[in-house]
Amino acid sequence: MSKSRTDGLDLERTAEAAVAAALAAGAQEADAWCEDAVNRTVRVYAGAVENVVEAGSRGVGLRVFSGGKTGYAYGADLSERGLRDLAGAATGAAGVTDPDEHAGIAEDAGAADVGRLASDDVGAWTMDRCIELALAVERAARARSPIVTNVEDTVYADSAGRVALANSAGFRGSYEESQCYAYAYAFAGEGEDLMTGMAVGVARGPEGLDPEAIGIEAADRAVSLHGARQPASRRCPVVLDPYVAASFASVIGRTLSADAVQRGRSLFAGKEGEQIADRRVRLVDDGLVPDGLATAPFDGEGIPQQRTPLIEDGTLREFLYDSYTGRRGKHRSTGNGQRGSYRTPPSVGPTNLLVDPGEATEAELLAAAGDGFYVMSVSGLHSGVNPISGTFSVGATGRLIHGGELAEPVREVTIASDLVSMLNAVGAVGRESRWVPFGGSVKVPALLITEMTVGGA
Repeated sequence: MSKSRTDGLDLERTAEAAVAAALAAGAQEADAWCEDAVNRTVRVYAGAVENVVEAGSRGVGLRVFSGGKTGYAYGADLSERGLRDLAGAATGAAGVTDPDEHAGIAEDAGAADVGRLASDDVGAWTMDRCIELALAVERAARARSPIVTNVEDTVYADSAGRVALANSAGFRGSYEESQCYAYAYAFAGEGEDLMTGMAVGVARGPEGLDPEAIGIEAADRAVSLHGARQPASRRCPVVLDPYVAASFASVIGRTLSADAVQRGRSLFAGKEGEQIADRRVRLVDDGLVPDGLATAPFDGEGIPQQRTPLIEDGTLREFLYDSYTGRRGKHRSTGNGQRGSYRTPPSVGPTNLLVDPGEATEAELLAAAGDGFYVMSVSGLHSGVNPISGTFSVGATGRLIHGGELAEPVREVTIASDLVSMLNAVGAVGRESRWVPFGGSVKVPALLITEMTVGGA
């Protein structure tokens, strides 16, 4: 049973009641997604609490189908009357939409066995302990080096809750989940030498975070960029650190959505079975990996999540489908009908994106680069990539590489290429992967790109 921590509300029964109300209101098919969660955020600055927020979120999203027409409505009133009103709103919305032969509830709904997704520590930790964790992150960053002049936006946040889904074909399921993260931005130097370093940690619960390691990493990244200047332009090998590699993986995952392909918004349309990357590249969408924060027994439509190889040994194997794009493309759903919350209907999207690690240590990646550029951050990537051509030109900061060793820090750099050229230029893959919550749940190692345009002075 899925019950609220506050009043014993049975979310599965509530979802079933919403579906029954929709059928009574005239819908031919319906599904209902119910949530009950508590979210906490702590922000500290200069050793003091700057902001504390604790908020609950409870509601239901109801999707109805009649004659190929779709309607959606959501609300926070889970009473019998509230659900009847919601059903009326959803069926009313369906009445003014155009019919679509591909619309309908998910077929073959079910649940995968993913084990426990919630940490007891989220509920057991008091707000005071959460505040102390955030303060510990900040203290570690400030104490790391005398060059660290400030630490801003130090945050701890967590969420814990339950979700339930029911549909008119008889599916009913629920699960509990929790997640938390902490991050900090450290500043090194002053004036024109001022540079920023960011670090983040993610886990199921606060017991999985190492506040000292997060603070030290933020400080070290800032200090390593202290005194950065603009370099001369060049074409050279580039090493993408895991933060940057995660951003690129997120962008590539977005282009592998069946919705993007079917709308003509993906450069990979029609390329299944083709070599689109170096054979070292293996990209997987895995909705079952135990430590993935997007792991769940089923997606936002009730389809069991799964492991889907996207790029395997450089070959494009698969796209990501939800039920709608699956019907449209005569393909089964891959369990990628994702929901941001009960306020939005499901749409196709990745779960946990993983780039399989390789064999290279960081030292070996740098040695293979020779004289190149170690990229530590990029700006504007998600809006700066053309989804049809794959071309990009984005700002970057990092350090030059001389003779296989990290050298002087640089900023005001532009890196430019296109996604296919970059994927085919992967020369080595790091052996150490890490979770980075940039644009989703992404786990990646560092990557060596054998050649890229680096624009500077």
